[in-house]
Amino acid sequence: MDKAIYDKAVELRHELHAHPCLSNQERPTFETIMAFLKENTKNIEIMDRGHYVLARYKAVDPKKPPIAFRADVDAILVYDDIDKPYKSVVDGVGHKCGHDGHAASLAALAMQVEKDGADRDVYFLFQPAEENGSGAATCTDFIPEFGISEIYGFHSQAGAPLNTVMVRDGLLCCASKGMTVEMVGSPAHASQPENGKNPSEAIAKLVLAVGKIADQSQYKGLVLATIVQIDVGEKEAFGVAASKGKLLMTIRGEIEAEMDLLQARLEDEAKKLAGEYGLTCSFRYCDAFPETCGDPACNRKIQAACEKLGYPFQFKEMFYRGSEDFGHFTKLIPGAMYMISFGEDMAVNVHTAAFDFHDPFIEMRVNLDMELIRM
Repeated sequence: MDKAIYDKAVELRHELHAHPCLSNQERPTFETIMAFLKENTKNIEIMDRGHYVLARYKAVDPKKPPIAFRADVDAILVYDDIDKPYKSVVDGVGHKCGHDGHAASLAALAMQVEKDGADRDVYFLFQPAEENGSGAATCTDFIPEFGISEIYGFHSQAGAPLNTVMVRDGLLCCASKGMTVEMVGSPAHASQPENGKNPSEAIAKLVLAVGKIADQSQYKGLVLATIVQIDVGEKEAFGVAASKGKLLMTIRGEIEAEMDLLQARLEDEAKKLAGEYGLTCSFRYCDAFPETCGDPACNRKIQAACEKLGYPFQFKEMFYRGSEDFGHFTKLIPGAMYMISFGEDMAVNVHTAAFDFHDPFIEMRVNLDMELIRM
């Protein structure tokens, strides 16, 4: 990687880190990225698509199908506890997942491709809202529009020796979604609870049923139903019997279809209990992520690139329980995500206040992706 490009990319990364934007609020980040590309490239076409940015290198005489690379750009609601001059200036919001590094390294890749040239069209996708799962699904239109043949993404991750590149054939990240069950009855004076319909017992029984419904023996792959909140009645309203309540869960599956089955079983149980207590029952869903899988042929290309560059490489034995919306792309075309490890210490992992992206990964990503482009 060109040293001058690396230095500029690090400056961009630090600027993005200092000014994080939450999911679906990334317009300032996109403006910064587009301004950077306009200032530092001449032949990279920048397409402002409103909720995402797509940049393109057009080959003079393309010999291979178009290829794409993706970077997510959103931050999260975690305090930025780093003693650095580029510490977040937005209280309670930080780039604690490394998306500042993803975006800066992709901008650097565009600069490097322009400098070195390529015998194929190369697309650079700057994607919103990965953290809540809503972003990638809104960006898939560019794949058929430009005939993209394969797509790659990158993430930093703890759990292996520093600088180890990790991939996995098949499932890499589980499917998941946030599930809210709401039950509504009718209020009554706390001294006369028999005159109302209180959802407390129905929700309590549903809580106890969750473990049985998600019992692993009923499924081929891993499933999880994790209770994250129980909310019944009005806060400190001691004179009123509860008349409405909510149970919030994160449901997760190694096999997306089994997560859907888990969801259906939870819904059936909730409806049954609501009926027994004369309650209405409704469901809401958010933060929905698909299963994200790695294409074996794409992973072999990553492996070959690492071998050529002398980067440590390993195939992961286990998938990640966490989720990634990159799966929306790999449902359409071959693709893969690779992880670069920032060490084996899980204490300073992503989504923690002390996390900060490891700048040397910018060079690793650019070098590796350049090899993928040449293949």
